[in-house]
Amino acid sequence: MTTIKVGTRKSKLAQTQTKQVLALLEEQHPDLTFELVPYQTKGDRLNTISLQEIGGKGVFVKEIERALLAKEIDIAVHSLKDMPALLVEGCQLGAIPRREDVRDCLIFHQAGQTLDNLPKGARVGTSSLRRQAQLLKVRPDLTICELRGNIDTRIQKVQNGEYDAIVLAMAGLSRMGWLEQGGLHIEPLTLETCLPAISQGALAIECRKEDPELVAILQSIHDEQTAACVTIEREVLALMNADCTFPIAAYAQKLPAGYQLDVMLATKEGTCLYACVTGQAPDTLAKEAVDKLAAQGAWGIS
Repeated sequence: MTTIKVGTRKSKLAQTQTKQVLALLEEQHPDLTFELVPYQTKGDRLNTISLQEIGGKGVFVKEIERALLAKEIDIAVHSLKDMPALLVEGCQLGAIPRREDVRDCLIFHQAGQTLDNLPKGARVGTSSLRRQAQLLKVRPDLTICELRGNIDTRIQKVQNGEYDAIVLAMAGLSRMGWLEQGGLHIEPLTLETCLPAISQGALAIECRKEDPELVAILQSIHDEQTAACVTIEREVLALMNADCTFPIAAYAQKLPAGYQLDVMLATKEGTCLYACVTGQAPDTLAKEAVDKLAAQGAWGIS
């Protein structure tokens, strides 16, 4: 195995973060060659329609997984937050590299603006129900507007004044080099203000279960701490019987004495319910958090 075919979405962010992953692999395995195979997924083609209408964020990975199972490609690089809790039969996560910044941020049309001083009724662009619920908890007067498209398109829209502010993930901005370029009016949102999406900031390298040799190669860039934390978060997703568009947030972090898991679920009325659990056994935290949400009357728990 000297050439490994790598499936990824055609978007600039997907291509950029895939190349960053491949740079890590090439450093560990200079004898291997990696060939990018880009795919335009259903989620990319229908980029003016809300994810809720076209089947959730799984639409960004299904076609690439089909190519993986058909052996058109050997591995696939995804944003882990786009992946359903249950992978398609025959596939596995071969490696999860070290996680980027997990926070969301606001990008403003005008300099000097913050979440606190945005004008009443300001237009804020996001298609995420999770982000919407948490922003409206702090600023119920804001006008939330649908926002789709790649990072560059979204930034262009706020710079043109189509929105007063938009919400993006810090990880994507970092990987695309926007944070180094400057010129953006950014306010990172604290975790108290806006808990991130499940697995936000983490990438996943998917492969077939029948490829132990390939898994061994991928494990050279695997980060155990990141994997442990996102596994806890993804268990929340599984227990909630939810997909990636569900208005749920979860963030697990390693502490000196164990793990802490913070979870938020928005009700159908838009109220944010929270649960925070800590413990040394990571495999019990998700269940404890979901039970706490259920005790508060959370919906969607099966």
